[in-house]
Amino acid sequence: MRLRLSVLALAALLAGPGLAQNAAAPADGAAAPDAAAQPGDIGGTYEFDPEHSQIVFSYEHMGFSTSHGFVNGLEGSITLDAETPANSTVEARFPMSAIRTIAPALDKDIYGEGLVTAATPDSVVTFRSTRVEVRDEDEADVFGELTLNGVTREVKLEVELNKAGVNPMSNLPAVGFDIEGSILRSDFNMGGFAPAVSDELKINIAVEARKG
Repeated sequence: MRLRLSVLALAALLAGPGLAQNAAAPADGAAAPDAAAQPGDIGGTYEFDPEHSQIVFSYEHMGFSTSHGFVNGLEGSITLDAETPANSTVEARFPMSAIRTIAPALDKDIYGEGLVTAATPDSVVTFRSTRVEVRDEDEADVFGELTLNGVTREVKLEVELNKAGVNPMSNLPAVGFDIEGSILRSDFNMGGFAPAVSDELKINIAVEARKG
């Protein structure tokens, strides 16, 4: 399963030129936001907004259908280095209990039968970036260590910056990303029922993060 997480790559994208453009001064005649809301230096730490950050994953079922699951309440932080975007970092986490499939009966089947055998619902899945490769002002590849089911492996996330600016609801600097990736279940000792249930999990992540 390779992970497509456009969301986790946000760390690198936020610090790129695209962010600076979004934080540009208002046009002549436009009212400037409060001083507290001025983006200023885009560098610093942004915290995920769990209410607007989510993972959606998909897998094939015996070639007949594609099933989906999701994780709500994704938490984490992004530290942006405005001077050297490649030095930006990101961390993300969620409890196993946050994973939902298309049916309650399948949710119960997650544990055991060669699936999640070394973790419990209280176990935390984590991702910590190890390096960032900036492709352009809006896109970057973020590499990092994913820990799942007691196994830690490096994954690559493809990240795209959606927007950077002041959130009009909170009046705080904010950023948003789309992330794509995939992983192989068998890489994390979760290869049960393969190939009837595809070994590869495709992943899409949406992340909003804010300062303050």
